[in-house]
Amino acid sequence: MIFSKKIILNLLFAVILATLFSCESNFKDVQKINVANFAPMGESDTINIKYTDSGRVKAILVAPKMLDFGNVAFPYTEFPKGVDVTLYDTKQQKSYIRSDYAIRYAGTDIIDLQGNVKITSSDGKFLETTQLYYDQKREWFFTEKKCKLTLGNGNEFYTKGFDASRDFNDISGQAFFGEGQANDF
Repeated sequence: MIFSKKIILNLLFAVILATLFSCESNFKDVQKINVANFAPMGESDTINIKYTDSGRVKAILVAPKMLDFGNVAFPYTEFPKGVDVTLYDTKQQKSYIRSDYAIRYAGTDIIDLQGNVKITSSDGKFLETTQLYYDQKREWFFTEKKCKLTLGNGNEFYTKGFDASRDFNDISGQAFFGEGQANDF
């Protein structure tokens, strides 16, 4: 009986040893399973989003493509083919924003508009620039890039660096130059 227990234990030990040494080392493959490629968690084509507050439409965003990177440490939403945005004020007056590219950072509520950025306010003011930021919390536009601001016939101004309220009633720039009336600001 002792002899058969010894044989069974030796046989069991041999099977365990054979199993351990016969396995391939695929630790690198296991590590790759947990590494995800940098890819959006969501992708949409031809979107039309309405933002509302207390039953009132505040903005409408239309874009041919949207990529949602909400799965990264600093989440953002990218619009690689541009955006068209219609903003509504409290009197339902419309302002329009268009750009070739946009990215919205979720943690800061900052929108970065890039490439042929054009804004037309409800009262006809017009801004053109290559890059413009919009702070959604403060409802404030700002940039350090060159801008062209048109306030009406014969009132064109140029500036490098620009800040304005959403409705363009409060405007400031680092250095304005151009033709127009100073009281138009």
